[in-house]
Amino acid sequence: MAVYIYSITGKQHPLRIGDLRGVGESPAALRTVTAGPLSAVVSDASEDLRPKRRDITAHQEVQERLMADGTVLPMRFGLMAADDEAVRLALEQYGEEYVQRLQALEGCAEYHLKVSQEEDALLHQILQESSVARELNDEIRGGTAGPDAPLRLGELVAQEVQARQEVLAEEVVGTLRPFAREIEASQPTGSDFVSASFLVTEGQEEAFLSTETSVADQWGDDFDFRLHGPLPPYSFV
Repeated sequence: MAVYIYSITGKQHPLRIGDLRGVGESPAALRTVTAGPLSAVVSDASEDLRPKRRDITAHQEVQERLMADGTVLPMRFGLMAADDEAVRLALEQYGEEYVQRLQALEGCAEYHLKVSQEEDALLHQILQESSVARELNDEIRGGTAGPDAPLRLGELVAQEVQARQEVLAEEVVGTLRPFAREIEASQPTGSDFVSASFLVTEGQEEAFLSTETSVADQWGDDFDFRLHGPLPPYSFV
């Protein structure tokens, strides 16, 4: 049996975890391992634990409970140690770094934003504003284009899409940047052109949310803004 690690907190954290159960087929009770000024919330779990929905939910419930009472360093799902002593040694070895991150995250929550644009609206905009793309498209539709015209048009549109979305992404993140202590951007997937996490303090939360809503309203229905939070600050541990 291994030890599953949920979070690291300061030793002074209330740690109201007595009624929570851990991950795994036979969930064990949660407990803490303490070293110096830090505590780790752990439970026994099988070494072959897999990310089933009930386990991910249990993991998240622990983070939310701890976050409601104070600052927490949430570990990502699946972090294991051999035993309590290994956890204690890690707290001792990296204690200074953990304390610094707890201080940096104090009073903060993570918000994750994804933004996409409706494809047909974007293509229509490109054909309206790019004379080269518009002429190629007209030639293709009129049957007067050369055999390589569809490829040329596709490459041109792809370049336009990338350039425009890079500008839009910088605008979104830049507008929200003043209200975030830290920002972590990740590579967007699918039709998204923004995928960014914002570390927001309690004092800036209202301004951050109202600004995000204002930008989404101004940009209109062609854009899909999906903001998730407040979340445990996984991206900033």
